Amino acid sequence: MRRSLRAVPLVLCGLGLLHVSLVTDLYLRYVKEGMRPLLIATGAVLLLLGLASAVLDRGREDGHGGHGGHGGHEPHAGHDGHVGHDGHGHDHSRPPRVAWLLLLPALSLLCYAPPALGAYTAARQSAKPVAHQGGFDPLPSVSPLPMTLSDFTSRVREDRGQAIKGRVVRMTGFVTPGDGDGWELTRLILNCCAADAQSVKVRVHGGTVPLADTWVTVTGTWHPGGTLGTASAPVALDARTVTKVPRPTNGYQDALPPGETVTR
Repeated sequence: MRRSLRAVPLVLCGLGLLHVSLVTDLYLRYVKEGMRPLLIATGAVLLLLGLASAVLDRGREDGHGGHGGHGGHEPHAGHDGHVGHDGHGHDHSRPPRVAWLLLLPALSLLCYAPPALGAYTAARQSAKPVAHQGGFDPLPSVSPLPMTLSDFTSRVREDRGQAIKGRVVRMTGFVTPGDGDGWELTRLILNCCAADAQSVKVRVHGGTVPLADTWVTVTGTWHPGGTLGTASAPVALDARTVTKVPRPTNGYQDALPPGETVTR
């Protein structure tokens, strides 16, 4: 095996990172949007290191080839009769075969991208704890009212003014099958990368249950139960409409769909 081939895994890893972060938006399946510059820089460094390593190794091969044959250094015979370069029958110019396993993640970035996290992950973890809010602004009068799942959760559990009561709201997320009655409208939120994803969920009652991982926009009203504005209130919605929508470009954030704003 030629020494210069050892640079192939580095080159492919660099190309893979540049592919998912520059040519496509597949990097958003694994990390937050703010990590993109670091991925581009890492891919460029790996590519340059791989190319430099290939050039240097090729130069060494050509140099050794020029001194071989007549007057060149003969390899030493090892104790078992095999020829090696260190006097013990081992040729350290060849990389270990296990190193070629590094090609697998590089090729996966170039040829096959694992799917984004979805219902399978969300169904196996509890919902993200609600961030405490000291107070709430008045809700806009628009109807249906666009809301994120986190905002809806906070209003249901902490707004003692019960401003959400009777209001028709609109939220977007993907479907996670639920136990018993209803299903869960879900968003996954990343702090850094897919490994630390946390879910925020709203229980949906009524209508036909969509397939798991389907992205939908749901309009409806708060599903009564417990005392609204306290921890006893269920984070749930009585659905009026459920509409399939495309997956947002960056599905790992709990935000309103692009172009959708709230005016007072």
